[in-house]
Amino acid sequence: MSQNTAQQNQSAQQQAKQPKSVLAGPYGHPFHPILITLPIGSWVASLVFDIIALVSDDPEPYARAAWILIVIGLVGAVLAALFGFMDYLQLARGTTARKTATIHMVLNLGVTALFAISLVVRLTGDEDDVSIAGFVLSIVGLAALGLSGYLGGKLAYRYGVRVADEGTQREGFR
Repeated sequence: MSQNTAQQNQSAQQQAKQPKSVLAGPYGHPFHPILITLPIGSWVASLVFDIIALVSDDPEPYARAAWILIVIGLVGAVLAALFGFMDYLQLARGTTARKTATIHMVLNLGVTALFAISLVVRLTGDEDDVSIAGFVLSIVGLAALGLSGYLGGKLAYRYGVRVADEGTQREGFR
């Protein structure tokens, strides 16, 4: 590898650690990872409520809670996507990190679409009962979300996207 290529790679890596704007969160503390907890938690909880509804004598309140949680998750997903896209824009084109982030983003958009479809299926069906199609869409969505989460972790923990550099990290070990 030439010295020029090594310098370009180091520059691209340092750029990926910086916030696109103050709205993306301060250096070393991005907002995207904080925001993803809302859709993940809401969508996992919606699946739990679906399961409770399936075994309950009165499924209506649990089925209703599941679709309410899906709505909350959709709102959270849009917010998380906006902040995640700001981080995405800091990644140099052609890098492995950018390719991984593109797959991560496409998977998340697909997951969001699956939960939106699940919501529509639930709201157009019998409101007092569990939507089996909605339930299946939620399972598929959560499986894809797990894969996407793995890639998000790879971006942060392996490639160091929006993670403070080692010099800054050393401050915590003095």
